[in-house]
Amino acid sequence: MKKTLLLCFIHGFKGDESTFGKNFAFVEHLRQHVAKALPKVDVQAIVYPTYETRGDLGECVTRFIDWLLNKVIDLEVAAGTPSPTVSPSVRVVLVGHSMGGIVAAETAIRIAWERPVHEPAEEGEDEDDGSAGSKQVSRAAATKTPPPNSLMFPYIQGVLAFDTPFLGISPGVVAHNAESHYVTASSALAQISSLTSLWGGAKAAQANPAPKPKVAGALPPPPPPENKEASKPAGGGGGGGGWGKWGTIAMAAGAVSAVAAGGAVAYLQKEKISQGFGWVTSHLEFVGCLARKEELRRRMARMVQLNEALDVGFGNLYTRLGQAAESTQVSMVGTVLGKDRTFCVLPSKRDQAGDWRAAVNDKAKDEIGAHISMFEPKDNPGCEKLAVEARDMIASWLRNDWYEGTSIE
Repeated sequence: MKKTLLLCFIHGFKGDESTFGKNFAFVEHLRQHVAKALPKVDVQAIVYPTYETRGDLGECVTRFIDWLLNKVIDLEVAAGTPSPTVSPSVRVVLVGHSMGGIVAAETAIRIAWERPVHEPAEEGEDEDDGSAGSKQVSRAAATKTPPPNSLMFPYIQGVLAFDTPFLGISPGVVAHNAESHYVTASSALAQISSLTSLWGGAKAAQANPAPKPKVAGALPPPPPPENKEASKPAGGGGGGGGWGKWGTIAMAAGAVSAVAAGGAVAYLQKEKISQGFGWVTSHLEFVGCLARKEELRRRMARMVQLNEALDVGFGNLYTRLGQAAESTQVSMVGTVLGKDRTFCVLPSKRDQAGDWRAAVNDKAKDEIGAHISMFEPKDNPGCEKLAVEARDMIASWLRNDWYEGTSIE
């Protein structure tokens, strides 16, 4: 019976099927690399179709698991596997970029424990008591959970992440971009604030003075119109006592300014802002897990436990800026945060966090640029090295009885 190693690629926030290169170039390139390294099995690759990176993360993971389950069942049926759950002929490596790595880790954890990480912890389980020790991704935290189910189906052999912020987005993403784009940002905020007077008239401007930008949603919602006539546009603009359409745009823009603080604004399509506040907040809900530090640490601890208990591989190839950024280093931020510029917060030396390896991009000038161009050779001179590192990581996870017990047909 021919065994199959299935590489399943998952894009990240606001990504799509082109994330991994035009016509899935990187997908096929990595598949060929892995196939040469693991000749005993049939290496196949699939890409999860473009999905909405919005709403509840748990619902997204549920839909993905259903899709993956059908794909694996089809392969098991084709192989004529007698008992897929006890002795599967298919093993899966989940390959995720950015938030896709979070989806991949959540998938592996849910299949192994039948309970997602993003749900509140049960009493005494992986709790964060605020002490310094509890803030480390430690073996002690992971062992508070019950052991994972060894009869996973589909069987997840590993989670390979590309620049996934398992511990959050690096403060440098905010600091360097804020410093280099300060004038542009200030100008944009001023223009947004001026919408009240420009489209609401002088009286509206007096009633709704331009607020000082502080936090998400700094711009207040427009006051409700006193009557139907007040809500009608005047002279082609948003009229009467409210902001009308422009108020919706202003509120959405205020929310988007908060996303910028996490670096995710690079993915937002400007034309979508006009669809209203709900569109923006729905996407913020999806990436909201990046702000929940306890949940991030618990997810890392579970993946470490999976690795130790069932030999499930766990690695993250994270971007680090190289020569192009060194020549434009901002002195103030660099002095405080150091010269190493990464998109992800990196684990400390005391953390047990899997296999983290730097993927240096000597062409990118900022963290977001390196993050979104990982799989483009023209924008990332280290793209080939990235593929080789990924191949080696996957191959190391298959040094087990499942693979070694297979004869080359």
